[in-house]
Amino acid sequence: MKFLRNLLAAIIGCLIAFGVIFIMFVIFIGIVGSSEETVSIKKNSILELQLKLPISDYVGDNELDPFTGAFMEQSQGLDEILHAITVAKDDDDIKGISINNNFMMAGLAQTQAVRKALEEFKGAGKFIYTYGDFYMQKDYYLASVADSVFINPVGGLDFRGLSSEVLFFKDLQEKTGVKMEVIRHGKYKSAVEPFIANEMSEANRTQIKELIGSLWGSIVEDISMGRGISTADLNIIADTLGGRTPEYAKETGLLDDVIFFDQYEEKLRNAINLKKDDDLNIVALEDYVIRSNKKVLKSGKDKVAVVFAQGEILYGEGGPDVIGQGIINEAIIKAKEDDDVKAIVLRVNSPGGSALTSDIIWREITLAREKKPVVVSMGNVAASGGYYISAGADKIFAEPTTITGSIGVFGTIPNMTELAADIGINAEQVGTNKNSVEYSVFEPMTNEFRGYVQESIESTYNTFLQRVSQGRNMSMAEADSLAQGRVWSGVDAKRIGLVDELGNLEDAIAEAAKMAELSNYGIKKFPKYKSGFERLMEDLGGASAKVKQEFIEEEIGTEAYSILKQVKSAMEQEGVQARMPFVLDIK
Repeated sequence: MKFLRNLLAAIIGCLIAFGVIFIMFVIFIGIVGSSEETVSIKKNSILELQLKLPISDYVGDNELDPFTGAFMEQSQGLDEILHAITVAKDDDDIKGISINNNFMMAGLAQTQAVRKALEEFKGAGKFIYTYGDFYMQKDYYLASVADSVFINPVGGLDFRGLSSEVLFFKDLQEKTGVKMEVIRHGKYKSAVEPFIANEMSEANRTQIKELIGSLWGSIVEDISMGRGISTADLNIIADTLGGRTPEYAKETGLLDDVIFFDQYEEKLRNAINLKKDDDLNIVALEDYVIRSNKKVLKSGKDKVAVVFAQGEILYGEGGPDVIGQGIINEAIIKAKEDDDVKAIVLRVNSPGGSALTSDIIWREITLAREKKPVVVSMGNVAASGGYYISAGADKIFAEPTTITGSIGVFGTIPNMTELAADIGINAEQVGTNKNSVEYSVFEPMTNEFRGYVQESIESTYNTFLQRVSQGRNMSMAEADSLAQGRVWSGVDAKRIGLVDELGNLEDAIAEAAKMAELSNYGIKKFPKYKSGFERLMEDLGGASAKVKQEFIEEEIGTEAYSILKQVKSAMEQEGVQARMPFVLDIK
């Protein structure tokens, strides 16, 4: 029996090995066969902007990796999208852009960055048309930059203003017997509020209202410029749901016409003076990116390094969606020690996380700043730990819709005393010293232990304030008055001195080059993540876990699964947290 079991295992192992070798061979042949291929763009073409994947600031493929692009990407790089639009602006073969039925999976600041690039495209004298079966608010915000906006006759347009929903779990804790012990510093540090209350505090309600009010103000101002409708009228349209049907949306001026897609294609033909029987040359964005990536817009021996830090901040190596001190500090050190690199831009897109990791990265930034100018560009969010690592820079840029600030810290520790009692579990501890048993989830938290944790929270908060005070050239008292865990929009953050300028990544790069006294320079991006093949192997290794997650989400629904993830995330947090004050779900 043992012999048969071993023989079967050997056979299965051989089959797997041969299968992997075969797949690798097919991929290699495909890469070799396509290595010389280029994307051919016909004259009189239209670039189609159809954003199908979630948008990350940076995908981080290594151009020297032979497997780059050989596997399906899980996200699309904002840097590549913006670069493609910029190249298309001066490409004689591209006559215009068609934005076709998007469902934007991007943050507000990313959407605003794409919109600004499209404005510059129009400035070159080229047209932009957009068509949608329906427009969600973020989709319409992007579409409003177009010369003409069209919608399907049975479609819909959502334009109602921004809102945010916060879930509270106090009653759930009482029913399950699993409680989150909370220690925090910050009047507005409400990441933990859902675990200690059943309703929103006035402080939290105030900051959310002012935050989304500022974000909405930026959106409405841009739409007003694009559509020629006053901000007052746009708010009336939102209040009355004046765009809720295609006909109403046309009457209020939100869009230009209600037509079918074949009629939209005819309008594209007319825009480039095509005859009825002529082929309409549509170029997909993903194809055009291949062509545009071969065109370098900035070149020179001197470089400005752009280090992308995106995702939660967790202790460890990090990766494409996680900021760890390992990969980020390695990138900063490489940029600092590269003689060709004369300035560094840190692109931050993070809600925060580990306070320890944030401080380790902050230290590396301050060391780099001693040798070269360091400028921060903030993306969708650079809050709490995201702001912590930004505070060490010479200068900070934020988009008007960036969510930033949140200078405060907290700690959450699960406690299962009531659950244990309900199901008949009694835990007994034995130790050698008074504090050798630090904490047990099966025993009530002692005042003494809570005091130690509070001491750690206060120490981390004071350190955070020192970093902000030093970096922003303000007193500790001034920093504290802007802190307390409160979040701000980019517009308000500039007003109160937490950021220096409103602008995008390109603006930050230009400022870094100016500080380094560069006229001709190239861009060098960091870090380089694992290859597509390596990530594929890791995905296959974690396939079981992914299948389980997908199964649970399908069975209980997306909203319930989102709640489950929030609770799970809170229970898994280790150490003092410099994290966003709440899960901000802006709708």
